[in-house]
Amino acid sequence: MKIAFIGLGNMGGGMAANLVKAGHSVRAFDLSTPAREAAEAAGCAAFDSAKTACEGVDAVVSMLPNGAIVKAVYENEVIGHAPHTAVLIDCSTIDVATAREVADAAHAQGYKMVDAPVSGGIAAAAGGTLTFMVGGEVHAFDAAKPVLEAMGKAVIHAGAVGAGQTAKICNNMLLAITMIGTAEAMKMAQKLGLDPQKFYEISSQSSGYNWSLNAYTPMPGVGVESPADRDYQGGFATGLMLKDLRLAMEAAEGAGANTPLGAHAREIYEEFAEDNAALDFSGIIKTL
Repeated sequence: MKIAFIGLGNMGGGMAANLVKAGHSVRAFDLSTPAREAAEAAGCAAFDSAKTACEGVDAVVSMLPNGAIVKAVYENEVIGHAPHTAVLIDCSTIDVATAREVADAAHAQGYKMVDAPVSGGIAAAAGGTLTFMVGGEVHAFDAAKPVLEAMGKAVIHAGAVGAGQTAKICNNMLLAITMIGTAEAMKMAQKLGLDPQKFYEISSQSSGYNWSLNAYTPMPGVGVESPADRDYQGGFATGLMLKDLRLAMEAAEGAGANTPLGAHAREIYEEFAEDNAALDFSGIIKTL
């Protein structure tokens, strides 16, 4: 397939490279010259605008920072410039309302479009092991699935347009809550004199089992290898977690959902992000 890829940052660069590895022809664009050069080195053809990258493609994939940019790119650079037969796939994490608005604009012009935010972080983007949560009509999901499968280990149809974004922000709200709880429990056990490794061995095989403990242990030298063992470098940046928590709280307010722990997690990460936005979100244990 011929695929346009818009947004070649830490996530998008690895994703575009995996499309090339899968045998697709990738037409890449990013505002950053170094990002375009890195994409070329990975086998993509780099273009100076999203409009030209979209010419004659079978699919458009985007990985962009926020909803305002997604809306501007699709309205001004993609819709009406990509062939109407192309499936449009936005992998950015944005607010549900904007995802639906952009998809409605695409549908009005005859395009198939899905929102397909990801879980897995930079390492999974590079390794092709992302999980995609996809919102859109069945026929649009079916068209997008082969493209997404080249970049991930799991492609899950969440429901109608916007359902992918809903799944992502709810999942990451839960992740933030469990990471804070895991960090609290590990530090409390340590201060009470229990060896952290012993606590890990016990809790990871009992009712305290959770992903933040078992697969992403926040204390260095304990449990599995994780960003904690690299001084919290790499992984999923605190600033990005805070972005997702803010999106979740905005959505909760709009839906009338009661999320007291989510709101408290946002407050905790807001304070931590003031000086640590670039650190992995598991670094929250440093505050305890």
